[in-house]
Amino acid sequence: MPRAGSCGAEAGRSLSRASLRTAVRHPAAGPLGLLAAGAAGAGYLCVTDPHESGHLLPRCPFRLVTGFLCPACGGTRMTYDLMHGHYEAAWLDNRLLLLASPFALALLLRWTLEGLRGRRWRPAFSRPAQAAILLTAAAWTVTRNLL
Repeated sequence: MPRAGSCGAEAGRSLSRASLRTAVRHPAAGPLGLLAAGAAGAGYLCVTDPHESGHLLPRCPFRLVTGFLCPACGGTRMTYDLMHGHYEAAWLDNRLLLLASPFALALLLRWTLEGLRGRRWRPAFSRPAQAAILLTAAAWTVTRNLL
């Protein structure tokens, strides 16, 4: 026989689980979570120089396995340099990523705004656009590893 008050506690737990599931499924949960993770990473990166060794910064798995630079290698250093106003150094760290950053930020902003409006949004890239992005990344990878 259940104790007095246990039914209310069960209902409270199931209600909080349901609320959590609803919050996680909200269209704004993904972009807001990504922004929060990005803010935390930026906070750490602001006081951590990735040009020096000995920090808790991730290493590129592609470079660890192959020894070659991937299309995004240098992105952490580039971000650090941008945050500290070193624009020429950011350009030298990863030119393609620097040029692509405004487009990626625009997509993130649109995703966030649509999520806050309660709508799900996914960018729709045509097959030719997808092919162009993939070929550009591949060409950049080959070019930067040859230089």
